Amino acid sequence: MTHARFPVPKTLRLVALAAALLGPVVAFADDYSDVNQLMRSGKLAEALTKADQVLAAKPRDPQMRFLKGVIQTEAGRPAEAITTFTKLTEDYPELPEPYNNLAVLYAGQSQFDKARAALEMAIRTNPSYATAHENLGDVYAKLASQAYSKALQLDASNTAVQPKLALIRDLFTPGAKGSKPGAPAAAAPAPAVVAKAPAAAGPVTPAPAPAAAAPVPAAAPAAAAPAAPASAASREVEAAVQAWATAWAAKDMGGYLGAYGKEFDPPGGQARKAWEDERRSRIVGKSRISVKLSDVAVSVNGSKATAKFKQAYSADTLNVSSRKTLELVKAGDRWLIVRESTGA
Repeated sequence: MTHARFPVPKTLRLVALAAALLGPVVAFADDYSDVNQLMRSGKLAEALTKADQVLAAKPRDPQMRFLKGVIQTEAGRPAEAITTFTKLTEDYPELPEPYNNLAVLYAGQSQFDKARAALEMAIRTNPSYATAHENLGDVYAKLASQAYSKALQLDASNTAVQPKLALIRDLFTPGAKGSKPGAPAAAAPAPAVVAKAPAAAGPVTPAPAPAAAAPVPAAAPAAAAPAAPASAASREVEAAVQAWATAWAAKDMGGYLGAYGKEFDPPGGQARKAWEDERRSRIVGKSRISVKLSDVAVSVNGSKATAKFKQAYSADTLNVSSRKTLELVKAGDRWLIVRESTGA
């Protein structure tokens, strides 16, 4: 899901609201879809008018306010977009995406110190936010480029600086890895993905039937035999992931924290105890929590496994939808989480 119109660094990515505060999605899904469709069609003035109409009735709607900021960015109105995203960070400081998009806009104005500060806030809000980490790396690279250029101005005989400067400039040359400005329209799938996820999960289960209906040559049973252990391991991993989500929703801190292995590396370089204390304060303080997983895909390689899924999280007035990846290892008869990332 993912950029703004500025020359350097070109890999910085403006994102759609992947972890949006969706609120009453059903009631406003048509409005989100209409605005997104207008934006994808390049009808930015109409999209902005529609967004303003919705916000007149529901001024605090974070999803629509976020879309308005994306439209303003696409329309070449960065000052207005900065105001929109800044107010979002003030009203919903738990959302990392507005900070990320603020950083992209600041970088477009060569305000790299402000971009760095915004990205650090995004990462503090969600230490597993991969896009913000990548963008922060790009900002640091641009700051390094400026410092190396200054060093050359002050001492042109310094032969050690030029190769470093050339290397950084190569990162941002046209055609290098990066994103193009049109993708903020990727915000469109956000409400639809949340709405369709439960329906998509159900019909897949009848799939094992064809496998059982293949008793033809003698080779078939031999081929099927190795598949059984892998399938069993996948089921064990999925059960472990579901148990982790259930413990989280029940505010069962023993079960939740116990789902993480000793090798788990807390995001953001936190100490394990500090991370556990932070998780405990965030979870236990909520009056209610719901964690629902869908489209769970598990891959197993020996004693290691990866689980990718869509996560719908709600707590009190907060509703967040995002993609998540858990990496697990088998310890004895249990599968334990050793790495966790969001947006992957």
